[in-house]
Amino acid sequence: MKDSTKGRFLRRYTELPFLIDFLETKEITLLNPSAWDDRNDSYYLQQYAEAYDLPSIFSLCLTETDETYHHWRVFSHGASGVCIEFHKSLLLKDVTQITGLRAEPVLYRTLDDLRSRPPEIQELPFLKRYAFGDEMEYRFFMACAKRKTATFRIPVGLSAINRVMLSPWLPREVAKRTKSALRSIRGCSKLKVYRSTLVENEAWKRFARNDV
Repeated sequence: MKDSTKGRFLRRYTELPFLIDFLETKEITLLNPSAWDDRNDSYYLQQYAEAYDLPSIFSLCLTETDETYHHWRVFSHGASGVCIEFHKSLLLKDVTQITGLRAEPVLYRTLDDLRSRPPEIQELPFLKRYAFGDEMEYRFFMACAKRKTATFRIPVGLSAINRVMLSPWLPREVAKRTKSALRSIRGCSKLKVYRSTLVENEAWKRFARNDV
């Protein structure tokens, strides 16, 4: 079995419009998981909701691992991708104020694991197949009786942000203007914003030239 590891930060890979929405409203948004690519995952969440007769479910996926190419490519691919790096303790202090919200690491299991010990209902929102283990996901999950609600929003202080990373595929000149625009939002003048150098890093290149 493989479980998420614990660290100081939680990272949310998303897109620029969701970052702007968060900075403007000081709220993070949980969405309905029905459109997730991993249908096994969304099915488990739905089964949990049905077991407790809770028609509305919402979730937000983060990761406890360091910056990876996988996370950029799968969750934030393209020039509009961003990664919000949160101080884990500060973020959890805010979100755990919400009654009924669960914030827990995802556990990764094989089919043989489940055959030997089938999951209990309470475990379903935080179980995924072993093949997804490299995601090291930490998940916020909410199931409630509200109907016809597209999102569930949680107030989060901007002090919970450690830094924001812009897409490594965003052109440098555009990145400069994006940083200025983000820092112009109320309360964000001192926001740490960087363009990721994951796919092109000058310090890394210097080693190939023996120029260190």
